[in-house]
Amino acid sequence: MDRMAIADLLAAVRAKRPLLHHITNCVTINDCANVTLCIGAAPVMTVAPEEAAEMAAAADALVLNIGTLDAVQIESMLLAGARANDRGIPVVLDPVGAGATRLRTQSVQLLLERLEIAILKGNAGEIGVVAGSGGCVRGVDSGGVTGDPVAVARDYARESGIVVAMTGETDVVTDGRRVLLVENGDPMLGRLSGTGCMASSIVGAFATVADDRVLSSAAALAAFGRAAERAAPMSNGPYSFRTALFDEIYRLAPSDLAEHARVRGADEL
Repeated sequence: MDRMAIADLLAAVRAKRPLLHHITNCVTINDCANVTLCIGAAPVMTVAPEEAAEMAAAADALVLNIGTLDAVQIESMLLAGARANDRGIPVVLDPVGAGATRLRTQSVQLLLERLEIAILKGNAGEIGVVAGSGGCVRGVDSGGVTGDPVAVARDYARESGIVVAMTGETDVVTDGRRVLLVENGDPMLGRLSGTGCMASSIVGAFATVADDRVLSSAAALAAFGRAAERAAPMSNGPYSFRTALFDEIYRLAPSDLAEHARVRGADEL
């Protein structure tokens, strides 16, 4: 894997400073806004249906997250998503807790039917539910996917035409033909709420600087994971890790990513 290509995408995000329109959950909305700033993009967190489409008209990408879903959010997601599709900007969907309730599962299916989703970013359980292959979700936590995670992600990406970014100890990113595995990260990411939501924001930022959604998503997850690796040794627990994580995302240099990104093809040793 060409790690310089990954590093170049981080530099491109910093140079472009893309505007990311989020319709996200109330638990992690502040963290998503700040992680967007730290990676070098600009956040806006509009949710009102009266302005959702108008805001999407000004954005470089749209990030949809169903973590605290309600009817207003669903309406806003459809309005903003339709405008984003008209403009050809990438739409990232994070199906938080899909499978935990009928509302979440049915809403994800509605968004997938009505909108052109560029990247589906979720944990193994969520992706397994969306793919129909079987997944275990408890609240918003993944209990894993039924079957081989790479095969589940690859098959769904091939059938749907959507790039799938399945996060876990090893992240799987695929468009159904090519599969990239991202091995950066730290177990502390699992001790803090909202890290999956933050990863979706960074995936959205990287999607604005590359037409290759597989590469951009893998680069985004490598950057997030590398920042976690740098933050963990200087942390005393989850909350000091949170602070260090934001600082290390802000401080992460393309040269560091070029040296330490661990991204490989699924068939590479």
